[in-house]
Amino acid sequence: MGKADKKPTAQNSTGSNIVGKFTQSVRRIVQDVKDEGTASGQTKEEVIETNERLRAVRIRLEESYDTAKKSLITLMTKYTESKTTRNVFQRYNLLKAMIKEVIRLETQYWTLVEIPKQEKQETVPSFVLRACGIVEKTQKSGDGVKSATKLAEEEEKKRERIDRLADMTTAQIEAENTQLTNDLYRLLKKYTGLRNLIRELKMEYVNSKVYPIFPRYNILKDLIKDIMHHPEYMEVCHEVDPV
Repeated sequence: MGKADKKPTAQNSTGSNIVGKFTQSVRRIVQDVKDEGTASGQTKEEVIETNERLRAVRIRLEESYDTAKKSLITLMTKYTESKTTRNVFQRYNLLKAMIKEVIRLETQYWTLVEIPKQEKQETVPSFVLRACGIVEKTQKSGDGVKSATKLAEEEEKKRERIDRLADMTTAQIEAENTQLTNDLYRLLKKYTGLRNLIRELKMEYVNSKVYPIFPRYNILKDLIKDIMHHPEYMEVCHEVDPV
């Protein structure tokens, strides 16, 4: 028989087992080093907690962002439709109603979140985590208006997110956290832009009440058109045809 036909001896099998166990040990050691030697110095439990905070806040902020965005898009749609109303008094009432529909969001603290300004020397991660704290407080206040079913669904999704992270290394979770931080930062900036437009619309609307109907009619039209052409609105609602 040739060398290829030789059967492995007991000694060879023992040697293979030793090599196999040694390889497994090395892998475990390397894995432990990866889990402990993170850039932030956090433990795996801590980076998982950060991951969950970032994801939960992003979900909450996306809800507020979509609400703000849809309200402004609806405002523009209704404004365009109102042009078919030839009666000035009727259109005046339509303008007031459509603006009120948007600015009422200002009174619902659980619908639109108040985001702090980023300080000049504040890093992106620091600002995002500070914003997270604000959103989390608002979220707790808003939980009172949620149904038990909604709260149960959110808790189930939270468990699923945490279970997914259990099989990942600390370094992998940290890399994901960095991406989440950057994504959330961009979302914060876009949301704040729309939030400021709604706040300013409310202030200008209230200030316009001192004017008689005809000059105020033109003021209300200008308020809507100013938003329509504002860079903050056009950046996220570019699909809306400008008037």
